[in-house]
Amino acid sequence: MKHLAAETLMESAAQIRLLILDVDGVMTDGRLYFDDAGTESKAFHVRDGYGIKLLQAHAVELAIITARFSPAVAHRARDLGIKHLFQGCRDKHLAYSELKLALNIEDAMVAYMGDDLIDLPILQRVGLATAPADAHPELAQRVHWQSQYAGGRGAVRELCELILQAKGCWSAVLTQAGQQGHC
Repeated sequence: MKHLAAETLMESAAQIRLLILDVDGVMTDGRLYFDDAGTESKAFHVRDGYGIKLLQAHAVELAIITARFSPAVAHRARDLGIKHLFQGCRDKHLAYSELKLALNIEDAMVAYMGDDLIDLPILQRVGLATAPADAHPELAQRVHWQSQYAGGRGAVRELCELILQAKGCWSAVLTQAGQQGHC
């Protein structure tokens, strides 16, 4: 797999009805924070969250498939209205297959953003395989598109905007944002 030419990229992105995200290294910067009691915390970028909400407003489903389990991820998914959450998935491909079946959706209609080798089985199947700028080098060579931003630092938002632009929704997003600018 190699990066897609601009026209082909936009054609693929226009077909997307489901965006699946990994968490550590995609929605976060990949670092794990533990306090003295062993409680884990994660930092999520607010702009990534806004991009997710914009996609949802334009009829794109969102899902999270992650190998780790974290209450913080469940909370963030609820906060963003992400209904499809798969945590503790060592076999991400199995979760992907279950999700596709439940939503009656084809590979070409799915975008996935992952950052490490565990994400390869899904990235090799989806219509739009993507990665953040700081993804594992082996993975970066195997995706259709790579963000200019690192995981947890705007990569998800950039992908959301790409999909919205490809679907012809971007001018509506800008118009709506301009109308909401008043108190």
